[in-house]
Amino acid sequence: MEKLTVLVVDDEAGIRSGIERILRKFSVDYPFMDNVIGYNIESAPTGEEAISFINNNQTDIVLLDNKLPGIQGNDVLEYINQKQYDTYVIMITSHASLEVAVKATKNGAYDFVPKPFTPQELKAALENLTRHIFLKRMTSQLNKEGKQIRFQFLSVMSHELKAPINAIEGYIKMMQNREFGNKMDEYDEIITRLKKRTESMRGLIMDMLDLTQIESGKKKRELAKTDIVKIANSAIDMMKPFAIQKDVMIHLHGNDELKMQADPDELEIILNNLISNAIKYNKQGGKVDCNIRANKGFATITVSDTGIGMNKTEQAKLFNEFVRIKNEKTKNISGSGLGLSIVKKLVDMYNGDINVCSKPEEGSSFTVILPAYTNTGEEASNKK
Repeated sequence: MEKLTVLVVDDEAGIRSGIERILRKFSVDYPFMDNVIGYNIESAPTGEEAISFINNNQTDIVLLDNKLPGIQGNDVLEYINQKQYDTYVIMITSHASLEVAVKATKNGAYDFVPKPFTPQELKAALENLTRHIFLKRMTSQLNKEGKQIRFQFLSVMSHELKAPINAIEGYIKMMQNREFGNKMDEYDEIITRLKKRTESMRGLIMDMLDLTQIESGKKKRELAKTDIVKIANSAIDMMKPFAIQKDVMIHLHGNDELKMQADPDELEIILNNLISNAIKYNKQGGKVDCNIRANKGFATITVSDTGIGMNKTEQAKLFNEFVRIKNEKTKNISGSGLGLSIVKKLVDMYNGDINVCSKPEEGSSFTVILPAYTNTGEEASNKK
């Protein structure tokens, strides 16, 4: 149980002990809280002792009587504000008047509870403030994490773009200096490498655009009755030149037609990524099998390859952003490290599921399961 420190400042010992009894076993719950929040109760009979305690201890909440011997409650409140302590004040006083309440609020008091108060009134004030503290701290934590994530994101982006840009600059300099002579065909290999580097950067930038649109919620979705098999055929046709280079055969199995309510562009991104990866990480002379079937209102897409495969550790981090499997077999394979994280986000948008089964040297199999109902509630077509 998380506990907040509450300092009770009142010159009446009965009030201090009474508040301690009320709050000793009291706790606050909230739907987003992992644990309930309770209280550590401390007390001070004077404003001077209260200030001394606050200076030396983390104090989350002060229940502060305005009428005190020596310096007054509003003076303590003013001191807390001047020091900019992360401390909230609830004023408690028998001199309940609009003037005192207004002054305390202007000075930064969070709430005002007049004496005499019931246990329920005190608990209600504490519960309201506790939830405010929880939400403020949660928001602050999210902001900090967001800044850290953005920093990591920019660092990785800088690294991913720096390497191909440096290579391109180097190749261009070699051509400018005519290091291989003046005949154009002497530079064919360099031009091929330049093309490969620019394609790598273009792929990273396009993946980045997809990711930022999805994350920001600004991607315009156009849902319509869409044939997954047709999109799979299109993806395979687009990947055939790449597959021919790798001597990889691609086979499509399953339904002749399978329609679902979806955005065609999103399904295209999913299938393009899965099929291109199956080719990219395959072995020379390998094969890719793409199975698309309807089953009890779900569309199942399975893309399997006979490639290099992955171990369990590699599989566990596969859908994180900027993750690329790095080993001896993948060192010459380029990629943004964003493709599968984008696929996962898109699948999640359909309340679907994606999983991978893989063994080193035997290949990998990615399975995507999507609810395949049309907008009329009709089950997906299951034509054979």
